[in-house]
Amino acid sequence: MEKHVLIGCTGSVATIKLPLLLNKIFEKENDLPWKIKVKIVVSEHAKHFYTVSDVPTNVPIYCDQDEWSSWTNRGDPVLHIDLSKWADVFVIAPLDANTLAKLAQGLCDNLVTCVARAWDTSKPLLFCPAMNTRMWEHPITATHIETLKSWGYKEVPCISKTLMCGDTGLGAMAEVPTIIEHIYSVLGLNKC
Repeated sequence: MEKHVLIGCTGSVATIKLPLLLNKIFEKENDLPWKIKVKIVVSEHAKHFYTVSDVPTNVPIYCDQDEWSSWTNRGDPVLHIDLSKWADVFVIAPLDANTLAKLAQGLCDNLVTCVARAWDTSKPLLFCPAMNTRMWEHPITATHIETLKSWGYKEVPCISKTLMCGDTGLGAMAEVPTIIEHIYSVLGLNKC
């Protein structure tokens, strides 16, 4: 049996944790009752924060260009639909302020947001906010978070720490082990 994990990365510096997240997902795979398959979707701005060579070669990475190059005629695959059908869970880690706002407003102008818009809400969608403290504290952020939660999406809350810019406060993406716990939990494995 396989479990399919789709990871979405957006334009937050927390995308630098993608290799660690992948390592932790696969770390205990031999102890699991099923095999894990992972695919990644990235926004254009997320590309700034990771190196393709840091991602295992068996993990495909899709971007906006792939959406458009895979379709030419009626009947061709539609990548965001295929990915939303394939995945058992969609984990957006990190979810930057811009993409949070897009999702809460129903906008879908890139591959990550199109997958989210096509997501079957009977399946879990986890989102891990990550942004500067000032952005986190803006009143609209709480409204956007509550909108996503009202649709059944599950928040993996941000944490307080010293951010890359040197500011200290809430807004940092949850620690990778916490995200892994949430992924395993929604896939039906409570303890790893």
